[in-house]
Amino acid sequence: MLIRYGYDITIESDGPLSMLLQMSVRPERQLDLRGIEAFSTDPAVPYSTFIDDFGNFTRRLNADPGKFRMQQTAIITDSGLPEPEFPEAQEMPIEALPDDVLQFLMPSRYCDSDLLLAQAWDLFGQVPQGWNRVQAIMDWVHNHITFNYQDADATRTAKDAFDQGKGVCRDFAHLAIAMCRALNIPARYVNAHLGDFGVPVPPDPMDYAASVQVYLSGRWWNFDPRNNSRRIGRIPVGYGRDATDVALISSFGAHRLLNFTVITEEVDEAGNRIEQRRKSA
Repeated sequence: MLIRYGYDITIESDGPLSMLLQMSVRPERQLDLRGIEAFSTDPAVPYSTFIDDFGNFTRRLNADPGKFRMQQTAIITDSGLPEPEFPEAQEMPIEALPDDVLQFLMPSRYCDSDLLLAQAWDLFGQVPQGWNRVQAIMDWVHNHITFNYQDADATRTAKDAFDQGKGVCRDFAHLAIAMCRALNIPARYVNAHLGDFGVPVPPDPMDYAASVQVYLSGRWWNFDPRNNSRRIGRIPVGYGRDATDVALISSFGAHRLLNFTVITEEVDEAGNRIEQRRKSA
């Protein structure tokens, strides 16, 4: 299948603003693009690109005072299949983990796993290790947190989400990651474009979401505690320890958000939108 993804964001600032943007597809999916990611700003400004320490594609630019609009669109090829699952996947002893995976065992700004050790072992310590234990964590987080866009809180940590039982997709991800790390299972945060392909029609259409990857049997596997299902067409943008590492916009100065629009839709070979292939609820 072909998926068009992109965004249209307008901010306003009172002074010059240096920014980092992280909303481009991850480098490993670049070969799946049909053409280039068409990026533009209004007013037009020069920009540079680099790959950060987590392998994420990042744009760097400076905006002048006043209104500043950023737009990007692209079409990418996707298998159209649900994300793979492997119930036989096993946890690995720490001494067998690759060096670059070890950082995803540590507590981080929003995934304060050190504060959830007792809770994690009480809840999941007796669950058989491996895929089934990770899925048990996802099931529990999915049921523990009540989703509501109005409950978004940029400072809420995993421990806060555990205590409050409410939040948005980033809170589901942070709590699931923290629980995994507390059990010595490497887990990392994922930002991605994600349309409502092959799922019941939701009350609020989805185009962008946070989820989780867990390291089992020598590779990373996708898990989604918010939706708690294997999804179709997830387009990864950023991997990191938590939301701190994969902010869509990092600005070095104050700004006001005037518009934020994200699209993720299926298109045909001519680029025409196809009605989402959803299941009835």
